[in-house]
Amino acid sequence: MPFDIPVLLPLLTKVAVTAAFVVTATATAERAGPLLGAMIATLPVSAGPAYVFLALDHDAAFIAASGLSSLKANAPSGLFGLVFVYLAQSRGVVVSVGTAFLVWAAATVVIQAAPWGAGTTSAVVFAVMIGCAILAAPYGRAPIPLARRRWWDVPVRAMLVATLVGLVVTGSSRLGAGLTGLLSVFPVVLSSMAMILQPRLGGPATAALMAHALVGLIGFAASCLTVHLAVPPLGVWPGLAAALAVSIAFNLVVLLVRRRPAAPARR
Repeated sequence: MPFDIPVLLPLLTKVAVTAAFVVTATATAERAGPLLGAMIATLPVSAGPAYVFLALDHDAAFIAASGLSSLKANAPSGLFGLVFVYLAQSRGVVVSVGTAFLVWAAATVVIQAAPWGAGTTSAVVFAVMIGCAILAAPYGRAPIPLARRRWWDVPVRAMLVATLVGLVVTGSSRLGAGLTGLLSVFPVVLSSMAMILQPRLGGPATAALMAHALVGLIGFAASCLTVHLAVPPLGVWPGLAAALAVSIAFNLVVLLVRRRPAAPARR
């Protein structure tokens, strides 16, 4: 069967643009140090474009429902990061990432099956996210050494992101709002960074980036809640813009607070 170029071209364009954006963001994060790198990595660089593309084909009710499902999925992502932080101190990338994925999958099945509304979901998710960030904080002090780039870094990152975006965009009409929201916040940025950086930088350095990222994920969870609450009254595009503003503002505040110099001790 010949390829239908007019049908394939929009999809390929969406996948290529999103993959290029995420690859650029992760490459910048690698060079910016653990704190700034984590704040860049936890911006909605994969979920944001996915929601934009979904908004081209779905109404406000679908986008709002996906936002609630995305909010739920942040708790498993937090557990993914925490498990990785602990295991990466002494284990290799296969054990660290593989075990974190198993925990993420189990937690995802449980939380997605819970018939919670926005209030209960918010309470549970933010409690889990804040707890994970606190538990991982002591591991965020390891320095990130300068690493040599390898030729396969960009292709691997692009392949991971392109696969995710392709699944979300092409499968949303069949998967429904729940699984679409889940796929849109699959920890593809965190997992790709872990798989690429741990063999190069070592476990503690990669864990430091992940520990800071758990703080940024709190802001991302807030942006998912904003999608759910703001899209119905404001409309799809203003609601998505508000969600993006929440994520950016949260990460900027974290940067300002954590980079503020300590006050000199009084004599």
